[in-house]
Amino acid sequence: MIRIGNASGFYGDRLSAVHEMLTGGDLDVLTGDYLAELTMLILGRQRLKDPGGGYAKTFLRQLENSLGVAVDKGVKIVANAGGLNPAGLADAVRGLAERLGLDVRVAHVEGDDLLPLGFDGALTANAYLGAWGIAECLRAGADVVVTGRVTDASLVVGPAAAHFGWHTTDYDALAGATVAGHVIECGTQATGGNFSFFTEIADLGHPGFPIAEVHADGSAVITKHAGTGGAVTRETVTAQLLYEIQGPDYLGPDVTTRFDTIALADDGADRVRISGVRGGPPPETVKVCVNTLAGFRNSATFVLCGLDIDAKAALARRQLESVIGADGLTWTLARTDHEDADTEEAASALLHATVKTTDPARAKAFSRATVELALGSYPGFTLTAPPADGTPVGVYRPEYVERSAVEHVAVLPDGERRAIPWPDAAPVPPRWIEVEPRQVSGPVRWAPLGAVLGARSGDKGGDANLGVWARLPEAFDWLVSEITVDRLRELLPETKDLDIERHPLPNLNAVNFVVRGLLGQGVAAATRFDPQAKALGEWLRARHAHIPEAFL
Repeated sequence: MIRIGNASGFYGDRLSAVHEMLTGGDLDVLTGDYLAELTMLILGRQRLKDPGGGYAKTFLRQLENSLGVAVDKGVKIVANAGGLNPAGLADAVRGLAERLGLDVRVAHVEGDDLLPLGFDGALTANAYLGAWGIAECLRAGADVVVTGRVTDASLVVGPAAAHFGWHTTDYDALAGATVAGHVIECGTQATGGNFSFFTEIADLGHPGFPIAEVHADGSAVITKHAGTGGAVTRETVTAQLLYEIQGPDYLGPDVTTRFDTIALADDGADRVRISGVRGGPPPETVKVCVNTLAGFRNSATFVLCGLDIDAKAALARRQLESVIGADGLTWTLARTDHEDADTEEAASALLHATVKTTDPARAKAFSRATVELALGSYPGFTLTAPPADGTPVGVYRPEYVERSAVEHVAVLPDGERRAIPWPDAAPVPPRWIEVEPRQVSGPVRWAPLGAVLGARSGDKGGDANLGVWARLPEAFDWLVSEITVDRLRELLPETKDLDIERHPLPNLNAVNFVVRGLLGQGVAAATRFDPQAKALGEWLRARHAHIPEAFL
């Protein structure tokens, strides 16, 4: 097997994780995922100010006290921290190694930057490359491989493919490694972080990062270093499997992975085995992450305390709109107040105001207009914080291009540039799994759904993904019959006018929902209270329903 650990789930994750993973136990490869749709936007703005930037600088800070450890232990490092400038990061890693007196062979993968293709309004445009460029760098003897925009799972698939000598048509093995990569890509979300039943995790104060022990057939065991916090269970793995997916077919540049074939089994303490995964040819087009700038935004939160909450909110709204206009203003009143409250905070509601505009002067004027209301508005006027100047708004959108438009290149440690051919592809028509609902008889009790269901949710552009699983296998039939699309709209009224897809995954006792348009133009432009839909699943679990007592 090859033992692949992860030390970063996003740009801003635990800074000490690289050192912890290298010193905490045995590894063959250490990966780091630094890129998300929002991160590409952040790096794009960074590159506007500094053409030599555009990569995750914290990666270099992490290597300062860890690169020597990796060299001593023979651990390869593979990270997508190169962002928009993988060549620049590779040079920076070489410079760091030289300063530290280390002999390190550094390679990088490029070709994902498609900005020259001229996508409308694009600040960044990056294709999702696959695993074969990483594999080529490792086969050439690289100790460190940095990439730009590759799929998150490629950080695991590439090392596994190089280690086992897989071919581009070893679809089942590639699919199994893709699943393992999907599980560990978000770091501690696989070891108890963001887990619905977190109170059952004995030590979540400092959860360990996950490890995938990948075998030659693509099967894997998810685990973590001994003695670290958190836990690896079938449910923590299930939760991460459901994170930010859509239908049963998980499309990637190397393989189409069938999530309805995944089998999970316990393999000892903090060990979960993944097997049975099936795969097929990848789709004929390549997905591109395009970020554009779409004006500016600003926001403020008014605190409304005591009586006449609605009237106070109406006055603040009327006053602010009379100064800057109503166009582009979004208002949300959160009734967090309680009647006859015994604390001032419990007596208060929150009125959120957000402006989006193409005019930076208007975004800045929003701040002054809000503050100027202080002495002439509702009684008890206060803000949670003074509003700042407006910030740029970014909008993500997916595009798809022919593979011939993307040149996938591995730049080897000796500087040789090696073109990576695209694997054979095939059309991947949408596939739907139908599960016949079966009524569950017996007495019921009015209780929160979270008593029997777990959930994990997240964002994909303007859409929200909501995965729900039944804790007991025998409760899956009830889940399928109870949480239909129409029922979800009742339980979560914010979704009632939106298109919703439902994808049952019986092998995981789960159902995945895709809520189209819940997040508007996406996280960087969203005005919703929870712009990344991270808590959408917990809202659903807090709703009450008639639940069969047999499952409680």
